[in-house]
Amino acid sequence: MKLSIVAYGNKALKEDCTEVTADYPELNQLVDNMWETMQNADGCGLAAPQIDKTIQLFVVDSVVMFENADDQERKINFVNGDTGIKETFINARIIGKSDETWDDIEGCLSIPDVFKRVNRPWSITIEYFDREFKPQTKTFYGTTARIIQHEYDHTRGVLFVDRLSSLTKKLISKKLDKIVKGKVFTDYKMKL
Repeated sequence: MKLSIVAYGNKALKEDCTEVTADYPELNQLVDNMWETMQNADGCGLAAPQIDKTIQLFVVDSVVMFENADDQERKINFVNGDTGIKETFINARIIGKSDETWDDIEGCLSIPDVFKRVNRPWSITIEYFDREFKPQTKTFYGTTARIIQHEYDHTRGVLFVDRLSSLTKKLISKKLDKIVKGKVFTDYKMKL
């Protein structure tokens, strides 16, 4: 089922989310709905707060980014042998970050039509439970690491616009105000 995505200004987006228990009611259905919602909105990641659930859960599809990239972009944004992931992250915790960082353009389904450069670590190591609630510890790089960090931030109440300079925030303030007031149009359902 396609769910509504909450818009910038919704208090759920600023919550530090709670952990998910293995007996969380209808968890598999929720995960299915998140995947369907993200794909319907042409996204590459979606966190539970974006559907008004303040729990530590997010889904990532960097395969779509790999498939839509040209050869040069793949060489720059993906390590050799990486063709992206489709993964569910539950109770994720970043336990390591590279000193190497890089800037790239980010957007967010909750902040439509706003795209800005964000500096993030090139690689991260993360502990999480997968969809079957099996513990995982993995290291991700490039675009995949960026998407994971973006979605992980959502589960901690941090938005990509929070990582922008004060000047950049001022320059996009009118766009953000329009989103808060519901004066934005998307191809997917949004909720204030």
